[in-house]
Amino acid sequence: MRDHPSHIWVRGDLSRDRVAALRALALEVPPPVAPVVNGHRRLRGPYTVGGAILRALVPVALERSPDLVAEHDIEIRAAAPSLRSVVPPRRQTIEARLTEDERILVPAPRRTLRIANGIAEFVRDCLEEPRTLLVDNLHEADPADRELLRVLARRVPGLTLALASAEPQWEGTRLVEAPVQGGPPDDYVVSDCTSDDPRAYRAYLSLPSEERARRHDRRVAELRADAAASEHALGAVPYHLEHGGDLAAAARALWAAVDHCVTEGFLHAVVELGSRGLRLVEPGSDLWWRFTHRTATALAGLGRRAHAQELYDQARRVSVDPAVHAAAAYGTAMLDARDRDPARRDLTRARAWINEAIAISMLLPDRRTRAFKLGFDQNGRALIELREGRVDEALGLVRSAIDLADRDLAPDDHPVHRMVLFANRAQLLARLGRREEALADFDRAVAIDPGFPDHYLDRGNLLFEMGRTDEALADYETAMRVSPPLPEAYYNRAEMRLAAGDLDGARADLDHVLDLDPGYLDAYVNRAGVLEMLGEHEAARRDVEAGLALDPGNAHLHGVLGQLETEAGRYAEAALAFDAALAADARLASAWANRATLRFETGDARGAVDDLTRAIELGEDAALYFNRATALDALGRGREALLDLRRALALAPGDPDVRAALERHDKEG
Repeated sequence: MRDHPSHIWVRGDLSRDRVAALRALALEVPPPVAPVVNGHRRLRGPYTVGGAILRALVPVALERSPDLVAEHDIEIRAAAPSLRSVVPPRRQTIEARLTEDERILVPAPRRTLRIANGIAEFVRDCLEEPRTLLVDNLHEADPADRELLRVLARRVPGLTLALASAEPQWEGTRLVEAPVQGGPPDDYVVSDCTSDDPRAYRAYLSLPSEERARRHDRRVAELRADAAASEHALGAVPYHLEHGGDLAAAARALWAAVDHCVTEGFLHAVVELGSRGLRLVEPGSDLWWRFTHRTATALAGLGRRAHAQELYDQARRVSVDPAVHAAAAYGTAMLDARDRDPARRDLTRARAWINEAIAISMLLPDRRTRAFKLGFDQNGRALIELREGRVDEALGLVRSAIDLADRDLAPDDHPVHRMVLFANRAQLLARLGRREEALADFDRAVAIDPGFPDHYLDRGNLLFEMGRTDEALADYETAMRVSPPLPEAYYNRAEMRLAAGDLDGARADLDHVLDLDPGYLDAYVNRAGVLEMLGEHEAARRDVEAGLALDPGNAHLHGVLGQLETEAGRYAEAALAFDAALAADARLASAWANRATLRFETGDARGAVDDLTRAIELGEDAALYFNRATALDALGRGREALLDLRRALALAPGDPDVRAALERHDKEG
């Protein structure tokens, strides 16, 4: 994983043994950031580990470098709610002040990667000397914590991880087997029900049910008096309430935890907590539907389509509430319309479900409720129209939703809904080439919530297309400031720098993208191309290999590989790579052009002409005409070559090579 002392993996079946081994290791490694952290998600929910790190480092950082804390306010407040009283929000979206029914955005699963990178940068900048992080129960940690630990391992060179688990070790760690320890069993309840000692659980089960409930209640009181009570509310408190017998209180606690996790984008936790909540509430009740809706939405965000479908189907079986049926129909439609794999989308079925949602929402009696829900559903149908290639119809639906909001909602109602509609209309207008109108709508979306980063990226892309590069750059860099580390913003800036010929700047941004997200496929594609242009062929080849490991059929990467093989003189391998690129994407003009170069250099001028003709059909370019003229000359087809050179000159009047070739033709002619 890195060059400094390797990370350590302590394997053992019981937590007692693993913790003892971690404590022994603490004498051999750099000083620990904190005492051994029990990473079990049942303790404090998502970021049980991340919160422990922050509670150890933030108080010291507030004294030494308060600006550093302020720079990472979003990440700290998300992962360690107990620190919110000492870390005020410096960057905040408008959702923080809205009621539950107005908070309609669910962050994408990638938000936790942004948070993890922000925490890693905070930890890196806090550490003044090498330190060690000791963590047990990694196999029971929330996925957000596991992601964070991988980011820390990759990005914080001064931090050694000593991770203890019952599961197989991570690649790149040094294995230590935990010696078996003796001793009495743990108190199962005091361990917050995380003890894996079977004797502790048997002792707990042997207690009368009234005594078990009393112990759970006592533990709830202890946890609520703890300084980190707000984090216990995401983990141990709801669990003890469930098993203490106060099911109504447990359901309320679970709902509060679900609502927090939805807002922060902790989707795996939403699924787990929401599923537990559903077992505690009366089917058909308001809280039951809220658990159902949030859990299904999170499942859809995680790509767990079948499970989400089950919940929507159950809602239809249980409820006769029109609003429930409309929302379930909308959610079911979006499972098809938003499926990440186009091959799995069934847009015909999606249209049927969204039409049902619209039909029900049109009948809702309250004018304001109807305006919001009907506009929401029309926006969903617009996505289906767009996926089916009917951009004008999609635009009409979004415009109708905006008109509904303007007519029937109070001016301050549902600002996030309005923001989404403006941004979606902007995307559709831009697709239709109506750029100035699109820009005005992006301006409206950004004005509603200047703290929402994604719309800066979209507006920046439009400005870049319009040639307004300074404004595009300002938007990309604003997105970087208002968000935790955002790979997409650096990627977009790299594309702008690449277009301007700033290869070094583009490379630096792409380096950072892949530091933040080693799975960012397009960054490998672009960086491989940059490295190839910089003459760093081996580094380019490594990026091609890394990218193809993620997407073996990627046309662009096969095209870069073909260039590398050509430059290395491996012509047969180059031909195979170009063939693979074109098999994957026959509209990739660069692959046709580069295969033409290979064919010409290996004596196949006729094949070069054919390939260049295909490339020109995909988009005129002076270099393509010049190269085809060269191949045509080699075939003795001078008249056709002359026509190509004249077209090349029309496209690039100042190109000296084209002028020289034309002069040569004139002399020979």
